[in-house]
Amino acid sequence: MTEADNKDRFYHNLFHIVIPIALQNLISALVSASDAIMLGMLNQASLSAVSLATQIQFVLSLFFAALTIGTTILAAQYWGKGDQPAVEHILGFSVRLSLAISTVFFLLALLAPEFLMLIFTSDQSLIRSGSVYLRIVSWSYLCQAVSQIYLCIMKNSGRTLRSTVFSMVSMCLNIVLNAIFIFGLLGAPAYGIAGAAIATVIARAVELLLVLLENRKKEVVRLSVSNLIRTDRVLAGDFIHYTSPVMANELVWGCGFTMFTVIMGHLGSDAVAANSYANIVKNLISCFCLGIGAGSGIIIGNELGNGELELARSDGNRLIRLAIISGAASGAVILCLTPFILGHVGNLTETAHDDLRVMLLICSYYMIGKAINATTVGGIFCAGGDTKFGFLCDTVTMWAVIIPAGLIAAFVLHLPVLAVYFILNLDEFVKLPAVFHNYRKYKWVRNLTR
Repeated sequence: MTEADNKDRFYHNLFHIVIPIALQNLISALVSASDAIMLGMLNQASLSAVSLATQIQFVLSLFFAALTIGTTILAAQYWGKGDQPAVEHILGFSVRLSLAISTVFFLLALLAPEFLMLIFTSDQSLIRSGSVYLRIVSWSYLCQAVSQIYLCIMKNSGRTLRSTVFSMVSMCLNIVLNAIFIFGLLGAPAYGIAGAAIATVIARAVELLLVLLENRKKEVVRLSVSNLIRTDRVLAGDFIHYTSPVMANELVWGCGFTMFTVIMGHLGSDAVAANSYANIVKNLISCFCLGIGAGSGIIIGNELGNGELELARSDGNRLIRLAIISGAASGAVILCLTPFILGHVGNLTETAHDDLRVMLLICSYYMIGKAINATTVGGIFCAGGDTKFGFLCDTVTMWAVIIPAGLIAAFVLHLPVLAVYFILNLDEFVKLPAVFHNYRKYKWVRNLTR
C-alpha cells in the first residue's frame, strides 16, 4: 500500500468513528448546557445548586468512563481479531460491574442527598435545592449502568453511527423535556430544578429501551443473561488487570477535578456560576478533541489486535499531530465565541460576568493540552494496555502539584478567584513532558489478545 493510500485509509477509518462520537459528545454537552441556561433563566441560585449536585453524576461518570475504556481495550482488539464470543463475555462482565457501582450511587443520592451536597458547599439554600435534584435524578443512574456499556460495545463492533443515533435521541429528548418541566410548557407544571431531574430520568429510560430493543437482534454482539451470570475467568482477569489502573486513574483525576469544584464552591456563588458557564463552553468545544481521543483507542486497538503493530505506531504519530491541530482550533473557536457568550449569559452578577470573561481566555489555551492528553493517555496508551502510566501521571499532577497549589492559593494566600482558577487549569500542561516521554518508549505497541 502506498503512503497516499495509507493516509486515505487512516482518515477514512478515523472520521467514520470520530464524527459520530464527536456528535454524541456534543449532544451530551448540549444537555448540560440546556440545564444551565434554562436554570440560569430562573435565577443564579438554581444554576449553582444543580451545578454542584451534578458533581455526583460526574463522579459516577468516572466509573462509567473507566469501565468503557477497559471494555474498549479488550473489545477493540478481540473485534479486530474477529472473536465475537469474547466480546460478548467482556460485555456481560462489564455490565455486571457497572450495575453494582451504579446501585451504590443510586442509594446514596436517594437516601442521603444532603450529605452529598454538604461535600461541595456549606450554603444551606444550595444544599436544599440540590438535594431535591439528586433524589429524583438518582433513578437515571440505574438506566445508565446498562446503556453506557452497551453503547460502548456498539462503537467497538462496527455500529458507531447507530450508537450515536440512540444517544442523540435520548439527549434531544432531554433538552425538550427540560424546557417543558422547568418552565411548565404545554400544560405541564413548572417544576424548576425538579423538572430538570425528571427530564433526565425520562431521557435515560428511553435510551435504555432503545438499547434493549437493539439487543434483541441476533446478528449483533448481544448482552445475554448467561454472560451476565457466567464469567470467563481468563477474560475477566484480563479485564480487571487492564481496567483497574484506568479506574484508579479516573478516580484520581476525577476526584481531583471535583476538588476544583469544591475549592471554587467555597469562593462564593459568583465563582460557582462563572465556573459553571466556563465548564459548559469547555465541554461543548472539546467534543471533537475528545472524539479523536475515543476514536484513537478504537483504531489503534483494532490494529494491535490484528497484529499490525507497525501500522499502529505510524497511525499513533498521525493521531498526535491531529490532536495538536484540533486543540489549537478548538481554542481559537472559544476566543471567537467569547463576545457572543458574554452577551447572552443570563442572570449573572457583574462580578460573575467579569470572572467568566477571563475564565474563557484560560479555557482557550487549555484545549491544546486537553486534546493531546485525551488522544495519548485516554486513547493510544489504553489501546495497547499501557494503563498504569495515566494513573501515576495524574496522581502526581493532581494531588502532589495542582490541588495543593490551589488550596494554598485559595485558603492560605487568599488570592483572587481568577488567580485560583488559573492555577487549577494548569494540570493538562504539567503532565505533557511525561506524556511525550512515555509515548516515545512505545510500550503501548502490544497485542493483548489470547
